[in-house]
Amino acid sequence: MPKKLDPVHALAFLIPEPGPRRIYALNVLISSFGFGLVFTAMTLYATSVVHLSPAAVGLGLTIAGLAGLLAAIPIGDVADRRDPGQVVRASMLVQCAAVVGYLFVHDFATFVTVAVVDLLAYNASLSADGALLRRVGGEGAAAFRSSTQAISNLGISLGLLGCGVAEQLNTADAYRSLFAMTALTLLVGMVILRRLPRYAPLPRPEQGRRWEALADKPFVTYTVANGLMFIQYLVIILLLPLWVVHHTHAPRWSISLYVLINTIFVVLFQVRVGRNVETLRQAGAGLRRAGIIFLLSCSAMGLAAGLPGWAAALLLATAVTLHTYGELWHAAATFALDFGLAPEHAQGQYQGLAGIGSGAGAAAAPILLIGVCLSLGRLGFVALGACLALIGFTGPALARWGERTRPASAQPADVQPQQG
Repeated sequence: MPKKLDPVHALAFLIPEPGPRRIYALNVLISSFGFGLVFTAMTLYATSVVHLSPAAVGLGLTIAGLAGLLAAIPIGDVADRRDPGQVVRASMLVQCAAVVGYLFVHDFATFVTVAVVDLLAYNASLSADGALLRRVGGEGAAAFRSSTQAISNLGISLGLLGCGVAEQLNTADAYRSLFAMTALTLLVGMVILRRLPRYAPLPRPEQGRRWEALADKPFVTYTVANGLMFIQYLVIILLLPLWVVHHTHAPRWSISLYVLINTIFVVLFQVRVGRNVETLRQAGAGLRRAGIIFLLSCSAMGLAAGLPGWAAALLLATAVTLHTYGELWHAAATFALDFGLAPEHAQGQYQGLAGIGSGAGAAAAPILLIGVCLSLGRLGFVALGACLALIGFTGPALARWGERTRPASAQPADVQPQQG
C-alpha cells in the first residue's frame, strides 16, 4: 500500500487482474453507470413527463420498494442451488424489460406496476450477485467487494453527469433517453457476465435447515443492527440537503459539493480501508469505530445552524468528510460480516436476508431522518449520531457471538469454478 495518496495509483488499483474478477468488475462499472443515469431522474420523469404528483410518486416508490424486498431471500436461495451467474443474468433481463416499461407509463397504476417489477428484479439481482461475488472473489471476497464498491461509486458518478444533462434540458425525450441507455447498460452487462465460468452449487449439509439464514440468531441480530445503521447512507443525500436549505446559511450549490466529496473519498479510500477489515473481530471493531465517527460527524452537521454562510459551508464540508470516513469503515465491516457469517453453500440466502435489513433501513430513513431528526434541529443531529454510535458499540459483541456459533469445522470452501 502506498504511504501517501496517489489518485492515479488508487484508480489504477481498482482494475483487477485479468480473469473472472476483471469481467465481474467491468459489469459493475457499466451497470452502476446505468443506475447513475436514472438515480435522481426517476421522480422528475414521473412528475414532469407522466404528470404524477410528488405524493403519488413517493407512495408508488414506497410500495415498490417494500414489494421488492420479497424477492431477496427466495432468489438468493435459488442462486445457492444453481449457477449464481445465470440467476444474476436472468434478473438483469427482467429489470431491463421493466426499465423499458417506464417509457410506456401513463398513470399511477402502470407506474406502480412497472416499479414493482423493476425493484423485484433489482433486489433479486442483488441477492444472487452476493453469491456470485463470493464465488468470483474467493478467499479475498470481502476485500474484493470493497474494490467493487469503489468501482460502483465511480460508475454512478459518471452516470450522474449524464443524468444532470437530461435534468438541465428537462424534456420528455431527454428523460426517456436515460431509461433507454440504462436498459442498454443492463443488456451489455448480461453479455459481459456470460464470459464468467459456470459456478456449480456448493455441497449442502445433509441435516441443514431449509431456511437456515432465518434460523441463524447472530446473523438475524446483525441484520437488524446493520439495517438501523444503514440509515447513515441517507444522511448526506436525503437529510443534509434539507438541512442546508432550510436551517443553515450555507449556499445551495454546496449540496453538490458535499455529494462530490463523499463520492471521491469512497472511490479513493474504500479499498485501503477494506484491507484492514478481513476477520469477524476486525469487522466488529470496524462497526464500533464507524459509530463513534458518526456521532462526531452528525453533531458537527447540527452545529452549522446559525453560522455565517462561509463558516457553515466549511464546517459541513469537514463533517461530510468525517462522515464518509465512518461510511468507509461501516461498509468494510459489513462486507466482512456478510461473507464471514454466512456458510459457503448459502451465500445467496444470507445476502438476501442482509439485503432485506438494509432495504428496511432505507425505507424507514425518510421518516426517521426528516420526520424526527430534522424536526428536532441540532438536538436531532446529536441524537442521530448517538443512536448510530450505540449501534456501532454492539459490533464487537455481535462479531464474537457470530464467531462462537459458527461450526468449528467450517473452513473456507473450494470456490473454484466449474468449466462448461
